[in-house]
Amino acid sequence: MTAGLLLAAGAGRRYGRPKALVELDGEPLVRRAIRLLRDGGCDPVHVVLGAGADEMPDLPGAVPVRHDRWSDGLGSSLLRGLASLPADVPATVVVLVDQPLLSPVAVRRVRAAYAGGALVAVATYAGRPGHPVLLARETWPLLDRYAVGDRGARDLLRDRPDLVVEVPCDDVGAPLDVDTPADLLRLRALSDG
Repeated sequence: MTAGLLLAAGAGRRYGRPKALVELDGEPLVRRAIRLLRDGGCDPVHVVLGAGADEMPDLPGAVPVRHDRWSDGLGSSLLRGLASLPADVPATVVVLVDQPLLSPVAVRRVRAAYAGGALVAVATYAGRPGHPVLLARETWPLLDRYAVGDRGARDLLRDRPDLVVEVPCDDVGAPLDVDTPADLLRLRALSDG
């Protein structure tokens, strides 16, 4: 069993509203990311919500996790999400709500790396780490010192390469962020073209 953990708590200051509520192809990014994790074989899927939580649509197939301290940054959302997972979950795949071009195939690939013995598996694009990131439960305590402010597991990946298996995913998606309305327009053009 591999859980899915979707971080969707931010206010989307540069966007002007919570990015979880932004729609691409008529679907809120939060629902699109839940489907990504479920189609990638994750169960259960927990969604960390903060800003805009009261405006969220129904989240079928997911467990909403309220995070009142979402403004403390991505790191606190990651720790809140990990703490919410059932005790029998041995690993989780983490994704961010604002990367709608990720693929369920990438999720399956990092899960396969875990099945092969990886404690941390990270999708790479052009050789650079991105999402999804799989974290085995044994690594979660390490994040107490790394997941601070707007930093999640990135510094752990850098400091502990002995734990990390890189999983090339260039052929199955793109880690493009939706940070502004202009970014969304570019993604729409990519998905249409």
